[in-house]
Amino acid sequence: EELKAEKEPRPDARPNGRRDDRAEKPRFMFNIADGGFTELHTLWQNEERAAISSGKLNEIWHRRHDYWLLAGIVLHGYARWTDIQNDGAFGVINEPFKGEASKGNFLEMKNKFLARRFKLLEQALVIEEQLRRAAYLNMTQDPSHPAMALNTRFAEVECLAESHQHLSKESLAGNKPANAVLHKAVLNQLEELLSDMKADVTRLPATLSRIPPIAARLQMSERSILSRLASKG
Repeated sequence: EELKAEKEPRPDARPNGRRDDRAEKPRFMFNIADGGFTELHTLWQNEERAAISSGKLNEIWHRRHDYWLLAGIVLHGYARWTDIQNDGAFGVINEPFKGEASKGNFLEMKNKFLARRFKLLEQALVIEEQLRRAAYLNMTQDPSHPAMALNTRFAEVECLAESHQHLSKESLAGNKPANAVLHKAVLNQLEELLSDMKADVTRLPATLSRIPPIAARLQMSERSILSRLASKG
């Protein structure tokens, strides 16, 4: 008798041969890569932790609400808070404010929050575009530029601290020779570095004022960035 080839099981098949119609819910993913230049990611981290731990994913404003706020602005326009809130497709934006609906200044408070939140998102989006443009142009800061002097001093302080950690431990343990070296050599070097850093900080405003604006160096204005971000294309 001819043997029939055994078919490989379908990836969506159950052990009893029936197909599982329950599709896995896609994970929500949305990000703005602002390089840490705004407080957005710190807010997202704290808000998401609170929302997940309390089980109030709709009632506590977090990353998902920001996504729908931006989508509403693209559809309805800048500062059209009432139109966005009245659009059922963006109902999730109203959820965090339902507990405040009885307050007299409810609408004013709500609109101020949306405007303030959007300003932060807008700032993060502009920085993201600027960073992308800088990467495209392969722009890097010259380490020898006077504006980088303070950064170099910080690196020297960190190196000094890390390389003499053992002396600090020995000194705390009562080792007198280690204590003498720590005070006479290491602390003197640290004092000199801090003095140099103070001088660098004094010169920093004048140094920074001579650096061309970021828009000029990237050859793209903030207005052009916002115009492109607001387009539906």
